[in-house]
Order: sequence, then structure tokens, then C-alpha cells
Amino acid sequence: MKYDILKNVVNLLEEFEANISQDRTYPNDIEGFKRWIVDNYKDEERNKEPNWEGKEKGRSAESVINTLIVHMNRYAKSYSKSAIFGSEFSTQEDFIYLINLKAFGEMTKMELIKRNVHEKPAGMQVINRLIAQGWVNQTDSDTDKRSKVLKISNKGMQILERQMDKIRKATEIVTGDLTHNEKMDLIRLLNKLNDFHQQIYDKNIDPEYLLNDVLKDRKG
Repeated sequence: MKYDILKNVVNLLEEFEANISQDRTYPNDIEGFKRWIVDNYKDEERNKEPNWEGKEKGRSAESVINTLIVHMNRYAKSYSKSAIFGSEFSTQEDFIYLINLKAFGEMTKMELIKRNVHEKPAGMQVINRLIAQGWVNQTDSDTDKRSKVLKISNKGMQILERQMDKIRKATEIVTGDLTHNEKMDLIRLLNKLNDFHQQIYDKNIDPEYLLNDVLKDRKG
């Protein structure tokens, strides 16, 4: 019988004990040992630079990230199309707008458009379509009579609920075979990216000046 694994475990325990004698981050028990292994394994994995297509020819990490984000958006759209196939929804934006109104309550047209990171003309098309279908009601705002407040209607709730099972399945497929911890890591990274871009989006900079203004701010 070979004892290589046992020897490796003993070596790890010795390394763990040497570590905690200098650093009291981990308790001196089995739970501390497990946490120490996980944290060290994660650090080791994170320090490994992945390979990607074109890397040897100088393709940048930024290029790969942009391409993968575009691809993920297209994959997600294909699953969304399948989820609403045969339903009364025309596009995925229809049910996304309804989901936002259901989740966050009534809001103005521009608040809803901005929440979905849409340009105003595209967002207004979606909103007008939802109103025409009777899935969204609009009333005058109590604080600003020039604005309309949108609220999902009972009909909208019903049409959404009828399709939610397929929509949930589509969202599950998008996350693929990621583990729970990988999903949590991805959420943290995507939130960081979203926070960065949300600040730029909220400035509503004209496309003509957008790239130059963002680059100038980053250099400044």
C-alpha cells in the first residue's frame, strides 16, 4: 500500500501549523485547516494566468473579455427567445421591463429605461408596446406632473407568471456548469464592472464625445 497521500496530508498539516504559529487568522482545529487549504488553493488558482485564443500573437486580455461578454449576451438572447417562443411577448425586453416593475414597484418611464440601460428611443418603444398590450398602467406622477408613473397591471402580472417557469430555466442555463462559489465570484466581478460603467452611463454623454471623455477621465 502506498502512503504518498498520507505523507502529503502530514506535510500540509506541518505547513498549516507553521503558518498559524505566525499568523492567527485561522483557528488551530480542523475547520481552520480546511479554511486554510481552500484560501491557499484559491490564491494559487487566481495567480495562474489563463490561456486564450490569439494570446501568443499578442491578443490582449481586454479584447478577450469584450468578446466573451458579447458572446454571453448573444447566448442569453437565444435562450430568452426560446423561453418566450409561442407566447405573447415580442422580445426579451418586454418581460425584463415587467420583471423590473414587479420587483421594484412603480417608477417613471425614464427610471425604468435607465434601470435597463437602454437608450430613450428604444426604451420608449418597449414601454409603449407594454402599455398597448394592457400589461402596464401609467398615471401622472404626484411629484412631477410632466412625468408618467408606470405600474405593472394585473394582466401584466398574469402574462408574466405564465411564462416565468421558462424564463427561470433560461436564466439557469445561462450560468452553465458554474459552481455556487464561482457564481458568487462572478457576481462580485460583474458588480464591480457594472458600478464602473453605471457612473459613466448616468452622465448621459453624447456618443460623439463618450470615448474621449471616458479616456480623459481615466488618465486624469
